[in-house]
Amino acid sequence: MKVKVISRSADEFTRERSNDLQRVFHNYDPSIRSQEKAVEYVRALNAAKLEKIFARPFIGAMDGHIDAVSSTAKNPNHLKGIFSGSMDGDIRLWDISSRRTVCQFPGHQGAVRGLTVSTDGRILVSCGTDCSVRLWNVPVAAPFELDGSTENSAKPISVYVWKNAFWGVDHQWDGELFATVGAQVDIWNHNRSQPVNSFEWGSDSVISVRFNPGEPNLLATSASDRSITLYDLRMASAVRKIIMMTKTNALSWNPREPLNFTAANEDGNCYSYDARKLDEAKCVHRDHVSAVMDIDYSPTGREFVTGSYDRTVRIFQYNGGHSREIYHTKRMQRVFCVKFSCDASYVISGSDDTNLRLWKARASEQLGVLLPRERKKHDYHEALKNRYKYLPEVKRIVRHRHLPKPIFKATSLMRVMADARKRKEERRKAHSAPGSIKTEPLRKRRIIKEVE
Repeated sequence: MKVKVISRSADEFTRERSNDLQRVFHNYDPSIRSQEKAVEYVRALNAAKLEKIFARPFIGAMDGHIDAVSSTAKNPNHLKGIFSGSMDGDIRLWDISSRRTVCQFPGHQGAVRGLTVSTDGRILVSCGTDCSVRLWNVPVAAPFELDGSTENSAKPISVYVWKNAFWGVDHQWDGELFATVGAQVDIWNHNRSQPVNSFEWGSDSVISVRFNPGEPNLLATSASDRSITLYDLRMASAVRKIIMMTKTNALSWNPREPLNFTAANEDGNCYSYDARKLDEAKCVHRDHVSAVMDIDYSPTGREFVTGSYDRTVRIFQYNGGHSREIYHTKRMQRVFCVKFSCDASYVISGSDDTNLRLWKARASEQLGVLLPRERKKHDYHEALKNRYKYLPEVKRIVRHRHLPKPIFKATSLMRVMADARKRKEERRKAHSAPGSIKTEPLRKRRIIKEVE
């Protein structure tokens, strides 16, 4: 008698790295799966809801300063180190992973207005309202291994005293020069106690400076006379200048598109410009209800973070008109400085309540090591939300944010005022001769003139 037995291998019917879960086989023939789009839509809806449920962006606060945090800087060579300076002249190096101080840099007699680190990560440059620039040796990785009760104090390797107070400092991305701003723009070398070059265009004080990441000799500044100016060190003069209707508090270049920069303005908006065409902003980023105090681009160049006087931190897409995220707490006061971490995973904000706060760049991101199946599931949910993001229900859930009551009321009031201005403009056009009134878009209207 001959008997045929059906046999199959267990490896073909169990999932990878699992001995108890059965592998599911799918037949993707559309004639069999008539409800595929409906099922995917429900999954996208659930994925959007789950993102809101698991949105916990706040990680922790780094408490140690005794006055408002006025400036921050990140070290390009150390992923988990962040420098902060306060209004009382105290400078600290923090370990982000343990959220504790690992080194202090005492010496400034006034507010620390600017911090920057050299390209090689060895020199920290600080400046303040005490008319001094100080250079410090950045500790190597050893202090990060000390126990939490130990704090090191460092001494400056150089102190340069100048004639006026300083409002900002920035180091070349590739080079040994750094620039300070105050009554004028000064270019310094590490080894010289006097500026190697100085620029001045106008009599008002300059409040921020940023070197271009792609061209080391190009830098942009903003001044209290509402101007944004581009300088070229090779020409030893200013290149171009635009005057806006309100003051620009900070600038940041896009590291992936070095010809583009974004300006944080006093009117609560951010304006993205192309350095080759300054007569019109490429994009206007609106959502803040008070002055934007600081801005910093992500290393990926696809997003930037802003801190505002309205006590919120927002994350924008580089080409998005409205913010993707808004971060706030009950105790957080006016935000003076913000920074993206070097791996674009975290955001650090410094505020008037003496605290540095650590946030996740993605509010619902799962921290820790992800298993392959978990990563596949997250990627699948992201793909579903991206596919159905324009449908009304998914769009409503994804865009919804809980706002503090003052922000909500101010936003509603600004919307009413904007609608009133629009109606007034339409009525003026309707009762005027055709073509006599020209309306410029906001990205052009905020620029008064361009000077070359």
